Amino acid sequence: MPHLGRRHFLKLSTATSSLFFTAATQAQGSAEHKSATTQINWLNGPPSGNVFQGTTFGAAWPQGAVRAPARFSLGTSDAGTQQIQSWITAWWPDGSVKWSAHAVSPTAHSDLAAYTRLHAVPAPARHSETRTETIAQKTDDQISVNTGKLQASFSKGQSFLSLSFPRQAQVQAITLLEQSTQQGEITQTRTFPCHGDVHTLEIEGNGPDRAVIRIEGKHSGPDHTQVIPFIFRFYFYKNSGAIRVIHSIIHDIDPKKYEVRGLGLNISSQFHGEAYNRHIRFVSADGGVFAEALQPLTGLRRDPGSNIRSAQTQGQAVPPEAEWSPKVSGAIGYVPVYGDYTLTQATCDGFSLKKRITKHDAWINSFSGQRASGTVFLGDVSGGVVLGIRNFWQSYPAALSVENGGENNAQLTAWLWAPDAEPMQMAPYQTPENQNDYTTQRQALDITYEDYEPGFSSSYGVGRTSEIVIEFTDHTPDNTSLAAIAERISSPPQLRQSLPDLFTSRATHAFWSPEHPQNVNSKVNQALDTLFTFYRNQIEQRRWYGFWDYGDIMHTYDADRHTWRYDIGGFAWDNGELSSVMWFWAYHLHKGNAESFRQAEAMTRHITEVDVYHIGKFAPLGSRHNVQHWGDSAKQLRISSVANAKIYYFLTADERTGELLRAQVNAVNRLQDIVPGRKTGGAAAVKAQPHHATVSFGTDWGAIAAAWLLEWERTGDEQWKNKLLASMTSIAAQPHGFFTGLGVMDLHTGEFAQDRTGALSISHLSAMFGLPETCSELIMLLPQPDFKNAWLDYCTLYLADAQNQKNKLGQALHHLNLRQAHARLLAYAGYTLRDTALRRQAWRIFAQGDAGLLLSDFQINHLSPPAVPEAVDEAPHISTNAAAQWGLGATGLMALAPQEEDIFYETL
Repeated sequence: MPHLGRRHFLKLSTATSSLFFTAATQAQGSAEHKSATTQINWLNGPPSGNVFQGTTFGAAWPQGAVRAPARFSLGTSDAGTQQIQSWITAWWPDGSVKWSAHAVSPTAHSDLAAYTRLHAVPAPARHSETRTETIAQKTDDQISVNTGKLQASFSKGQSFLSLSFPRQAQVQAITLLEQSTQQGEITQTRTFPCHGDVHTLEIEGNGPDRAVIRIEGKHSGPDHTQVIPFIFRFYFYKNSGAIRVIHSIIHDIDPKKYEVRGLGLNISSQFHGEAYNRHIRFVSADGGVFAEALQPLTGLRRDPGSNIRSAQTQGQAVPPEAEWSPKVSGAIGYVPVYGDYTLTQATCDGFSLKKRITKHDAWINSFSGQRASGTVFLGDVSGGVVLGIRNFWQSYPAALSVENGGENNAQLTAWLWAPDAEPMQMAPYQTPENQNDYTTQRQALDITYEDYEPGFSSSYGVGRTSEIVIEFTDHTPDNTSLAAIAERISSPPQLRQSLPDLFTSRATHAFWSPEHPQNVNSKVNQALDTLFTFYRNQIEQRRWYGFWDYGDIMHTYDADRHTWRYDIGGFAWDNGELSSVMWFWAYHLHKGNAESFRQAEAMTRHITEVDVYHIGKFAPLGSRHNVQHWGDSAKQLRISSVANAKIYYFLTADERTGELLRAQVNAVNRLQDIVPGRKTGGAAAVKAQPHHATVSFGTDWGAIAAAWLLEWERTGDEQWKNKLLASMTSIAAQPHGFFTGLGVMDLHTGEFAQDRTGALSISHLSAMFGLPETCSELIMLLPQPDFKNAWLDYCTLYLADAQNQKNKLGQALHHLNLRQAHARLLAYAGYTLRDTALRRQAWRIFAQGDAGLLLSDFQINHLSPPAVPEAVDEAPHISTNAAAQWGLGATGLMALAPQEEDIFYETL
């Protein structure tokens, strides 16, 4: 059988890993005198050198293998070939480097396909051998950047970015607010343009290969108000003419007063020369290019000459007018100049392109299609500007516009929310009048699965991050070249560490392992692929797209209507319930393909931005699953947990993600005001004394422990280590350890008060939101025998027989849910205790599918009209809760109990 090969492989890889870590440990005391190497590769294969504009990636190192200061280089040989800008993103407890980040800039003489190894070597003793130059400089009131291909300057004020190469350009944030008033049967609307004001300006990262400029501010709204806070990051790479912009906003508008009508980034740039030598290009999602000159010389009644027409259609400088046919050169002033263009992606399935001569003239339709890539070019004979929005059609309604293209000062705008679309709908989707107390709210929850509470369905404080690219060229790119640029913007080149090297570093949790070719065709592995492919296809077939929705998936299916329950309370958007985003990351770490990375990346962006509050009374908690991402009244740590995004942060060193994860370090304090159990009574509903909060040992502590652990890894600050130790020790000291369920935490120290009741409290959700992953890391990094034993007791007793439960806890645990989901905990205990019987039992329980999935549930049916509006696939027995935990269970069991996988097939 195919899975027998897996067993043989794991025996070999286990021995290899043991030797690897023995060598790393032996090197710990003298690592500063040795070098280390890890393999790297391109996520989508090596990019073309003439398109590549820079990338950043992260790599993990075994404990003791690399110590700071170190120097890193890329290449194929042991010595490396190109030194690169690097920094440390996490540390091991012994002070060695755990995770490093690396910026790779475009270099004319480098073969990108040769980047197969990352080398860490001791830093040179002589300062002169270390690269000390930087591409960003700061004075008292200004930051300047010089990449060698463009120069930029930043200063506080409305026009916060000035660029030159070869034309002067300015970049500015813009928001359009709309106010509606009703007078009888007449609705009047007013639109207010709001421009960005910079409040803080800093160099966040700087070196010889990359600089990151962070800008924070708000838009100037009506009546001198400050609205829509923003944080923009501008990424510059040496030898690059492109700027990557990470555009993050927070929604703080009262929907009863204003609505957002447009949201974007505007570029004002200087153009020169005749209108017939200016070119506009839009790229479709499949690489097609709409190409025109602003003043066409083709299609006229009189022919200027074939060489004239050919030059213009190829984007080249048109020969002087003296060489034209006199019938055309003498009448060129009668040929209209189309100075304004707008491409609007109104839905994920349709865009329209229109143009006009001036703002006083009517629009005429130019082209319509399904999906645009989100890339536009405007240029003259000296070059021009490429403007691109990543995930353009996926994040509709979006638009790209050009204004005054025929004038010296033209405007390009990347509209993240298109002004042509309806305004943002940020008000609650319902305001029921029959749910004004906890009793009626619980009754409603019982029927719609929605936890409603007045005032808790507010969108105030949710965020959204988008990615924009601004690129300057010294020529008009041909269609093939521009399509390649658009593809790079849509799928940026990404270096990443090889999965076997990441696995053997032990820098992540214990619940995954890289796929081995001999195991590709095992039933478990194939089912993993089926599950991922099903959800990937559902995203497309069900059109789970949109500015606020892209990156999320639905929670539960309605087989009667053949649709997901998009309109039924808590059954609609998933919001990371039962760790769906962690499942996608575990799948990517197991498989390594680009599709899984892009999907997990989109989900990470969504859950950390849209599903979490960044300002206001709920910040920084997340919201439970709902028809609207912010609609449910359960504001929870389990949704905002750093466990959802930790892998993405370390793989990419993304500064925005790191900023959001850092915001969670004191999130537990919010539980003093937003008491999780306030509607159900009992200990969880009691407001604790000052600087104390009631915290569950599962979803709450799992999230805050993950945040403290990450902050300790990133900074080495031992206050977070001490809080972890206090929490771990006091949980282990409870009468029933993790089965005590919850306790009152001293928020200053992290210590839990001792429970005096002796009561048991067990929730089937406790281990569903990253707690197993976090505990596996804590047990490795902070060895505490009592805590380890308490966690192993939980892992084994949850699925134990009644007699063993009674012997250990004094009573049996009846009617525990999600047994299949807990099988991976049993596998972890078997792995840690080297207990084959536990590992075999884990596979047996997993195969039984209790409150989860059986392989027979993976049957996918294809539906066609008229049963459904359009052809779709459905799997009536698959819900996202079960899918996420099955995916996590499968990857976890294959990592922790690979040699016992036969039991799964024997149990079927």
